[in-house]
Amino acid sequence: MDTHLKPRILFLNRSYWPDSEATGQLLTALCEGLADDFDVHVLAGQPNSTSLAENWEDKSVRNGVTIHRVAHTTFPKSNMALKAVNFVSFVHACRRRVLSLPVPDIVVFETDPFLLPFVASRLKQKAGSKMIGYLQDIYPDVAVALGKVSNNWFIRRIRAGMFSIYHRCNALVVLSSDMKRLLLEDGIADQQVHIIPNWADVDSIYPVDSDNSFTKQHNLQGKFVAMYSGNLGLTQRLEDFVTAASIVADDPAIQFIFIGRGAKKSELQQMVMKLGLNNVMFLDYQPIEQLAHSLSAADLHLVPLNKDLSQCLMPSKLYGILAAGRPYLTTAPAGCELFQITDQREVGFTVFPDPVKIAEGIRLAKSNPDQLQTMRSNARALAVAECTKQHSIDAFRTLLKNTCATSPVNSQTV
Repeated sequence: MDTHLKPRILFLNRSYWPDSEATGQLLTALCEGLADDFDVHVLAGQPNSTSLAENWEDKSVRNGVTIHRVAHTTFPKSNMALKAVNFVSFVHACRRRVLSLPVPDIVVFETDPFLLPFVASRLKQKAGSKMIGYLQDIYPDVAVALGKVSNNWFIRRIRAGMFSIYHRCNALVVLSSDMKRLLLEDGIADQQVHIIPNWADVDSIYPVDSDNSFTKQHNLQGKFVAMYSGNLGLTQRLEDFVTAASIVADDPAIQFIFIGRGAKKSELQQMVMKLGLNNVMFLDYQPIEQLAHSLSAADLHLVPLNKDLSQCLMPSKLYGILAAGRPYLTTAPAGCELFQITDQREVGFTVFPDPVKIAEGIRLAKSNPDQLQTMRSNARALAVAECTKQHSIDAFRTLLKNTCATSPVNSQTV
């Protein structure tokens, strides 16, 4: 089918293939999964992958998706001020570029960075495109919950502006019932908010219970591996898990592994050195084709989530863990969706967000191998039944078709 006859969809997000961030990987899979039914475009930042960081193109096509990229600053993420400069630089570049792209029937903004709703709103006003918010997290609430900013007059003004845009969206997509509830509390209509969870590719991520290359490579045979795999950022309170590692350091069989990058990585490494811990290992993001092995190498995954954050986000790492058929330990508060999944589906342990309780939970898991095996089976079954990529892509496809059903297909540029 000629792409000009398809409804045109433009996604806005800094991260896209070949970036290793979860938002980029998820958006790549979503866009490619929608390409048969829509003329899919993405406006993204320059790749941070070392293989393409210097030789990227401002326009390319991959697997049916047209990728538009803008140049922006790429200062180290470990410095929060410079990270903010990166975000503003990217948003400014998007604001300039977006009006020169083919006009979409629908513009879909994500929250990496959180100022993208203002770019999408401008396109809606100038070109008449319909608008969908795809909220991987809810700002500025998540920043306030983390203590990164105070809930002062300026932040309240930003929130009012962003939520004003949310109210004007044709639809909003969130990841959990907790996130939906937060939007409803602001007066957004129930029918406007759609829950479409993230997912894992259950075909490429699966249990590897024997001959595990990751286990062999890092000499983990005979170890009880407690693993955190993902962004080592501010939302996770990973220092509590490092403290927990110091508490269980008397058990030489317990090995902590932190996989990923992020603003807190250096600080966590320094904390491990200061505590003199030999039971903590830091590794970089693993290649996508090795995720089945790396995720399966864990006996217990670590999924932090505190009360204030539970309404602002849903940890995307959950789905890869389930696909690998591995149990997890979470600090999710009672009553939130992650706590309910963990408890009702018997796929992990819930503990109070305190280093001592975390350490106790890890010891409890290690001492109950039969329970862990049951959780392994439950986790994989849940992933295959309810958390596949196809489930979420189908839901998004339906939402897009319903949203643009009465919208004419655009072929001009602004």
